[in-house]
Formats: sequence, C-alpha cells, structure tokens
Amino acid sequence: MSIDEVEVEHEHGPGMNIRSLPAKFVLTACAATMAELVTFPLDLTKTRLQIQGEAASHQFLGVKTKKPYRGMIQTAVGIVKEEGLFKLWHGITSAICRHTVYSGVRIVTYEQLRDSVLCKDEEGCFPLWKAVIGGMVAGGLGQFFASPADLIKVQMQMEGRRRLEGKPPRVHGISQAFMKILSEGGIRGLWAGWIPNVQRAALVSLGDLTTYDTVKQFLLRNTTLKDNSLCHGLSSICAGLVAASLGTPADVIKSRIMNQTRDKQGRGLQYKSTTDCLMKTIKKEGLVSLYKGFLPTWARMAPWSMTFWLTFEQLRKLTGVTSF
Repeated sequence: MSIDEVEVEHEHGPGMNIRSLPAKFVLTACAATMAELVTFPLDLTKTRLQIQGEAASHQFLGVKTKKPYRGMIQTAVGIVKEEGLFKLWHGITSAICRHTVYSGVRIVTYEQLRDSVLCKDEEGCFPLWKAVIGGMVAGGLGQFFASPADLIKVQMQMEGRRRLEGKPPRVHGISQAFMKILSEGGIRGLWAGWIPNVQRAALVSLGDLTTYDTVKQFLLRNTTLKDNSLCHGLSSICAGLVAASLGTPADVIKSRIMNQTRDKQGRGLQYKSTTDCLMKTIKKEGLVSLYKGFLPTWARMAPWSMTFWLTFEQLRKLTGVTSF
C-alpha cells in the first residue's frame, strides 16, 4: 500500500477508504510495541502484586511470610535480585503479540464506529455517549481476539515466582505455552478468563480511547492548542489516569482467574467464575484488595498511554494518515 492510496481518505472523508485500515492496524501495532517495551516491567510488577494475596500462605524461600511482596518499588527490586534484571521483561514477546491484536483491533474498530457507524454530529463533534459506546465495544472486541496471547503473557510473568516458591515451571516459551494450554483445555482453554478480560478491556478502553478522543477534541475546540504533541500529551495523561481507575478492579480479577491451576477440561480449580473470584477476593482480603496494584497500574498506564499516543500520532503524520 502506498502513501497515495492512504491519502485518498482525505478526498472522500474519514472512514470511507477501506484500504487505509491495514495501514492503521500496522501503525497501531508499531506504536503499541514501543509502549510495551518501555513499560513492560511495570506490568510485570503489577501482576505480581495482584497475585500476592492468594499466595500469602505459601512458603517463600523456606520462610513463612504473609506478604512476599512489599510494594511496587520493592517488588521490582526483589525481582531483579532474585531472578535477574532481564526477568523484568519476561513474557514481553507474548505481550507484544497480545497488543498487536488488541490495540490494532480496538483502534481500527473505534475509528470505524466513530467515523462511519455512530458518526459525528452536524457540528463535527462526537458526543460523549457515542464515544463511551465506541470505546467499550472496540476494547471488548479487541480483547476477545487477544485473550489467548494475554493468557500466555500472565502465566509467563508468574514463572519466576513459581520457581522461587519451589514449584515446577508451567511454561518455557510462547509456542510451548500455547500447545500446553491447547492440549489441556482445548480451544476453549485458550479463552480461559475471557469474560473478566473483556470486561476489563471495555472499561480500560472507555477510560483510554474515550478519554483521549474526548479530551483531545475539547482542547482543540476550546483552547489555543493545535493538533500537536502537547495536545496529544495532555490528552494521553488524562486517558491513562481514567483507564487505571476504571480498569484496576477488573484487572485484579482477570489476573487471578488466568493464573489459577486448571483441570483437564480447562475449568479453574480455585475460582468457578468471575463472580466467584470477586466474592472470594472481597471476603478474604476486603474491598481495598480490588485496587491492589493500582499504583503500578497507573504508573504504567500513564507512560504507556503517552508513549503509545505520541508515537501513534507521529507515525500517522509521517505516513500521511489523518490524525486520530
């Protein structure tokens, strides 16, 4: 696809040129890969923190402890000391695969909904209620397709922890993890935990996509800011904060469901469903446990959102694709 083909979109209006969709998907994947490389250690830290409550009674290096992890910074330092520096990026390949699918599908879907289905009003504005619908639908759809990669990512992130607890390793790589999950649970096993996954993604996209798009358009219409990096940066900061606030509870439940041991039919042995996991978590650890890992979640989402949106907007500009 040439840049000229992509620029046909300018002549016919946004969303009209189907040939631009692959270009947008590729640009989204590139921007998401950059964001993942920069912020993945925070995602690993967040996942470890979210699992700690259910592992509190386990033996840790032969010592009984109620709190294996001591917080965001201590957890990251502990991983480096106990497992090695590069273990902070353990599972990065599966994370990139996941975001290639997830971000690609959700961005393209949201733009199509905004520009061709839900459509802007007569003044060229995209009403908030439409942005909410578009963000949640796009995020949920993207995550549904990306759930197998997300399942593999979560399990790979916990391998270092399992090794220190004296447990046998479950996976050694993406292909081996994929075949193991497929052999144990079949196709259905690849979508284990997809319901909380999709719920979380819908909320995160509501916070990320909807907030970014809404704040960006507000700034362009009501301030002297132009469609430049400063505008993109301010919009992405707001998007990261709202996304973390909405998505952390669902992220906690998702991580626990996807990390649990399963039987030969692919059914979880610890939690029967999203509701069961939610109730057991609240009962044993309290409501505040639903926001375990909020700090690293927000600390990751803020730079992730900024890195992604700044990179994405610049790539679109460089390749002649209209600004998001």
